[in-house]
Amino acid sequence: DLSTKVFVFPRETNDSYVLVKATPEQPLQNFSVCLRSYTDLTRPYSLFSYATKGQANEILLLKPKPGEYRLYVGGKSVSFPFPEGPPVESQHVCATWETTTGIVGLWVNGKARPRKGVRKGYTVSNEAVIVLGQKQDARAGSLDAGQSFAGEISDVYMWDSGLSSRDVYSAMGNWPSKAPIFGWRNFPFEAKGEVYLKP
Repeated sequence: DLSTKVFVFPRETNDSYVLVKATPEQPLQNFSVCLRSYTDLTRPYSLFSYATKGQANEILLLKPKPGEYRLYVGGKSVSFPFPEGPPVESQHVCATWETTTGIVGLWVNGKARPRKGVRKGYTVSNEAVIVLGQKQDARAGSLDAGQSFAGEISDVYMWDSGLSSRDVYSAMGNWPSKAPIFGWRNFPFEAKGEVYLKP
């Protein structure tokens, strides 16, 4: 249970990340990912990378620049601009996707952005390597310091279903309203390189 802790990534590297020691049991027709980050980076960086043998960007939550999040599903992406608040604040982001419509929902600090669509009819493989803080250019490898995260990450959850705005608020408070594939209150992980778990 990491509910009072955060992962600290103290500097840019190409070998520091958190390996999530859990994957979905079945291929995904729907998914949701939520996490909180705190950083002063202005260059592109990866928060959540889910890579499979066939597709390095099977699921990728990326921040290409301040005021924008980008979600990849099966190698295709949609971008969500949003008004950036003060840089001293942490940001909570949730992204959801469903295969039947391809619709992607994204919330920043509990506020929903206009929905978009990508990869209608696609199925996400469950044979994945999941890492926080780096973008995998190949499954379990080929990391680039220029896309690495530096700062703090916490409150990480993944579901095999969509989320409502109420579910997002529950996740923000670390009391998810539905059982996740993995989550911050029962988080199986291995820290690689310079990543530290701190109160």
